[in-house]
Amino acid sequence: MADAQWSPGRRAGDADEFLPVLDVVEPARQRRLTVLFRLLLLIPHFIVLLFLEIAAFFTVVFGWFAALVLGRLPEPVFRFLAGVLGYRTRVAASGMLLIDRYPPFALIPPPDYPVQIDVRPTPLNRLAVFFRLILVIPAAVVQSLVTSGWYALAIVWWLITLVLGRMPRPLFEATAATLRYEMRVSAYLSMLSPAYPKALFGEDALSVPELRARSATRPLVMSSAGKALVVLFLVLGLAGAVTSSFTGSSSDDTDDHMQAQRTRVVGPSPGMITR
Repeated sequence: MADAQWSPGRRAGDADEFLPVLDVVEPARQRRLTVLFRLLLLIPHFIVLLFLEIAAFFTVVFGWFAALVLGRLPEPVFRFLAGVLGYRTRVAASGMLLIDRYPPFALIPPPDYPVQIDVRPTPLNRLAVFFRLILVIPAAVVQSLVTSGWYALAIVWWLITLVLGRMPRPLFEATAATLRYEMRVSAYLSMLSPAYPKALFGEDALSVPELRARSATRPLVMSSAGKALVVLFLVLGLAGAVTSSFTGSSSDDTDDHMQAQRTRVVGPSPGMITR
């Protein structure tokens, strides 16, 4: 995992826009007891994340102004936001059953921890920084759909992992792809990367050199079954969004109708006012 650690700078041969990388070492087996109580065990991390997210919000606001002036994030801002991104990703990886090892309470994890992210400071386009909230909308919509689609059947994935003692490979691939895309959207939104989020369906196997894999997700070469599951997540997320919108619209119409009925029953008639 040495190559998967966070890097303080760009390396020779890097592209102009380095895509943030997620490294996840796939566990051979998972302890069923930790799977059973996974969300309860992660409660302390959820509390820590609450405070970290508040701090990260104000740091991003400051970083946005700084990036407009400097064309990059100041080093302390970059390191803190990268640390929060990594912390959030490790907790999410545990909650989504990708790993069995408990996340550390640290912004910088041990080198042997099975979840690492690789983000590198690069120059930022000031115009892209200025319109970042608008530019990120398409990717954020896709990320919201695929993530909500995964959580729509979370109980099913939990039961499968609990019964088998592991996550089936296609499900692991699709879950890792979902988490990686979410991480890349967060990195782009917080200006940790100028590269627009992409590769939701993994990397092309033909473009990956043989014997160069660093982990189960670096590179993330997905099977047909894994890609089909990602499509399923998107469909479920879209169906949930449409259903929620339709239900909310119907509820508003019902409330308006009931309010009109109450007005007609309670309100005095013009004749009564005249008399």
